[in-house]
Amino acid sequence: MNSLTLPHLSALLYPIRQRLESIEISNPQTARSLCKIIPARCPFERQIKLFDYTLVRIPPLCKLNPFYDQIVSLRFKSLVYLADHCGEDVTLYS
Repeated sequence: MNSLTLPHLSALLYPIRQRLESIEISNPQTARSLCKIIPARCPFERQIKLFDYTLVRIPPLCKLNPFYDQIVSLRFKSLVYLADHCGEDVTLYS
């Protein structure tokens, strides 16, 4: 039985990563939409506390996404486009 190992999985995901990295932002509406859709920080990280004592800490599960870095980079490209080319205030998206 041949199982899919990590190097093989990485090789399969590489074209998708490369495609995400190659996306250029050239439309203000697209940039705004991406900034709204992609969160500024991982929304899954939580600390459950009881009287200032941390009972459970849930780590940021976004880091398990194999495309996390490319998606965050896409959000950054959108913010830069809006700030530099459109002259918009990007603090609305933080």
